[in-house]
Parts: sequence; C-alpha cells; structure tokens
Amino acid sequence: MADVKIKPLADRVVIKAAEAETKTAGGIIIPDSAKEKPQKGTVVAVGPGKKDEPTTVKVGDSVLYGKYAGTEISIDGTEYLIMKESDIFAIV
Repeated sequence: MADVKIKPLADRVVIKAAEAETKTAGGIIIPDSAKEKPQKGTVVAVGPGKKDEPTTVKVGDSVLYGKYAGTEISIDGTEYLIMKESDIFAIV
C-alpha cells in the first residue's frame, strides 16, 4: 500500500475505494455509465480522533461506508475519499 501524503484531522479518515464491479454474477458486462459507486474501500490514513473519542479504524482496514459519504479528493493522480469516521458502517 502506497504512503499517502495527507494527514487527516480529528476523526477524519482517508479511504481508497474498491474498484466498481465490471460484471454481474451472471457474467453480463456492466457499461461505465451504469456502474454503481462502490461502498467498500481500504483505509489509507487515519486522524488522531477527538479528545474523548479516539478513532477505532486503522490503516489497512477494509470498511463499508454510505453510498454518498465523504468528499472525493485526488492525491498524486489517485482518487480517494475523505470522510468522518461516523460515516463508516463496519469493518469487514
């Protein structure tokens, strides 16, 4: 996993989204225009947390998050999401 040159503040987390599915379970190829935004990704950077609430996810965790959660950012040509830890639903 590449080092990300960003340090999120407070309870923010930087996530690299998983690739969108290109085929259905039945083998049908999905065109780019119909692909759904992934809701799964890998944590690549974690903030220190709030004073009374340390962060519970760590770098390398696979997580599930809300469909419209986070803000898309680009670092060195790679797309990431930065979001509050509360927007993460689960560690998988």
